[in-house]
Amino acid sequence: MEGSNHNIFKGVYGDLVEFADRVSTVLGCPITIEDANHRLLAYSMHDDRTDQARIATIIGRRVPEKVINSLWREGVIPALLKNSSPILIPAIQNVGLGKRAAISIRKNSEVLGFIWALETEKPFTEKDLKFLELAAKEAKNQLLQLQLKKKRREESYQEFLWQLLTGHYEEEAEIQKILQGYGITAPSLFSIIVFTFPTDISSETERNIYYTLTTSQKLKVIFYTINQSQLILLVGPIQSDSFSASIQDFITSFITQMKTRFVVDQIAGAAGLPYSKLSLAKESYNEALYTLKIKKIFPKETAPIHSYNSLGIYQYLDVLSRHPHKAVHSGIQLLIEYDEKNQSNLIKTLHAYLECDSNPYDAANSLHVHVNTIHYRLKRISEIGNINLRNPLEKMALLLQLVLLKYETEKDAVSYN
Repeated sequence: MEGSNHNIFKGVYGDLVEFADRVSTVLGCPITIEDANHRLLAYSMHDDRTDQARIATIIGRRVPEKVINSLWREGVIPALLKNSSPILIPAIQNVGLGKRAAISIRKNSEVLGFIWALETEKPFTEKDLKFLELAAKEAKNQLLQLQLKKKRREESYQEFLWQLLTGHYEEEAEIQKILQGYGITAPSLFSIIVFTFPTDISSETERNIYYTLTTSQKLKVIFYTINQSQLILLVGPIQSDSFSASIQDFITSFITQMKTRFVVDQIAGAAGLPYSKLSLAKESYNEALYTLKIKKIFPKETAPIHSYNSLGIYQYLDVLSRHPHKAVHSGIQLLIEYDEKNQSNLIKTLHAYLECDSNPYDAANSLHVHVNTIHYRLKRISEIGNINLRNPLEKMALLLQLVLLKYETEKDAVSYN
């Protein structure tokens, strides 16, 4: 019987559609074949029985993100990644997924893809699952060939991305010509996103990164590359009217999924400004790196910020720090000297008070002291530093100078270039 099953696949090498049709014929149900990142490779053609999840996969050429998320929550994908045997999957009605049997296509411990068989008229038998296991083994070589072609293509893409990031191209026409050679349409808008990992990115983490990038449908990842502990992306919008919001959502989602799915923690992410010309990729890249530096120096203040566009006054710190004639309020130096002499916290109190929009109650909460202590310290700050805390312009200048002081103290210790 096993020999006759092997004969079923003769003559279909390189043709995954015919392969899927033959598996469908034996099992009597619809079949889909995906790569390891849930992009559709082939599906059986002559069978009208299907469900909403399969229809959406065929139309979009990849499994919808909501279906993938549900399969993770239900433990299906972790089981497929861990085991080489077929598994039975109950229906998940809220995402339109009917009952299925599935198996991972593997080369040793590496998952190359998946075969999904949709249960229709009858439950799968042990004999059906054995055949599905055989089909996964037969599909291995075809997916290895596809993987090799993809790897060669991506190496070329990564070199091109580095040329963009380093400002190698000045003429937009030259960039457009290269993209046409790749068969890629230039995005109407793009941004550079940089993620930093706590350690250098291993080959296993890289596979998990690629999985997360290709299964996310919040942005279009056009190119990506890895540089030691950095992941660098050139992304475009799926909907241009919500690009900035999509970037924010994508960054937070990527960090969350890497932590919950693959136990990779302490990832920081930031994006440069969106541009329409790819010749400006270097600017967006440098803005993303600068945003990461600011997030490292001011972690509490910038925790929810993931884009250069949202930095506010932090955008200008590097420019101000290099200004040859920057003025410093004389009261700041007086307060610093007083604190050093008396082991007091007047500078810290002033900073907290200004950051809390001059609200003494919020400042007291942030410093974990009584509001009366804040009122007393503010009076001393005004007296010692000769500072008018009723003047909004003076308060703005003081806050900027306090932030700049911290930036200048720590900027050289933080570098992502």
